[in-house]
Amino acid sequence: MSDKPVLLITRRLTDAVHARAQRDYEAILNMDDRVFSRDELIARCQEVDAVLPCHSEHFTAEVIAQLPERLKVIANHSVGVDHVDLTAAKERGILVTNTPDVLSDATAEIAMLCMLGAARRGAEGDRLIRQGRWDFWSPAFMVGSQVTGKRFGVLGMGRVGQVAAERARGFGMEVHYHNRARLPDHLEKGAVFHSDLDSLLAVSDVLSLHCPATPDTRDIVNAETLAKLPDGAILVNTARGNLVDEKALIAALTSGKLFAAGLDVFKNEPGGNPEIAALENVFLLPHIGSATRETRDAMGFRALDNLDAFFAGHKPEDIVN
Repeated sequence: MSDKPVLLITRRLTDAVHARAQRDYEAILNMDDRVFSRDELIARCQEVDAVLPCHSEHFTAEVIAQLPERLKVIANHSVGVDHVDLTAAKERGILVTNTPDVLSDATAEIAMLCMLGAARRGAEGDRLIRQGRWDFWSPAFMVGSQVTGKRFGVLGMGRVGQVAAERARGFGMEVHYHNRARLPDHLEKGAVFHSDLDSLLAVSDVLSLHCPATPDTRDIVNAETLAKLPDGAILVNTARGNLVDEKALIAALTSGKLFAAGLDVFKNEPGGNPEIAALENVFLLPHIGSATRETRDAMGFRALDNLDAFFAGHKPEDIVN
């Protein structure tokens, strides 16, 4: 019998990550890539020492209460940990880690794609050609909003927010941000700090969301906050769907308060919101912010690094609880 720790990997990861996991652990893989039900997740965790889940698996307090004593670490394949009840895990003596740093570039790239796709009506133009409806051109045709010289507002200037700000500077945009604490000069890089959200909203021609999902940030973008944006602003969300009150967003897009929105995340995933999808002035992606081969390899390796440290008796680098 092997003396390697037993590891449950809940979703299909890259071949390179699977190979390393199978080398160093008694790895239980989910090659069908099927989302486990709550009861199935609990059952599959009963004979393992660790679990490597994605944001699609919800470790609520109720689920954690039914995990076995032998399971001592949840090494998430994500930066966000809103799918794990951190308090309940800590009370049960279960360590929780995440994978910061390695997906900042990929997610910031998607933020730029969402911004440009929304501003320049990318999805609408794509549909015209694919559906054979492009039969007209004039100087007034498909007029969008130019981002060069506009003000790029960052809500949450963490790792991804900082990279998104750097990319926005490449478009000649003026960067503003609101964060729990002001960044030091070498990280701020000339961005304008706003100590309160309202002052950021007032100057954000593009508002890009990069804050974590917490009880305090749930629906932080709502009717009241949207009303404080400049008329014709653009909303970009590559963070978490529950940051946005989707009914308020639909109203702002329909009224013209917002020129457009670029969204990679939604309250309901997978699936999204059909009322949002029915609007022309939205650019939509299916939560692919970190979906590059390089980044998915790096995320899996970072999760395994945390597990390796734990089972070697060391403190993992990325503890979140």
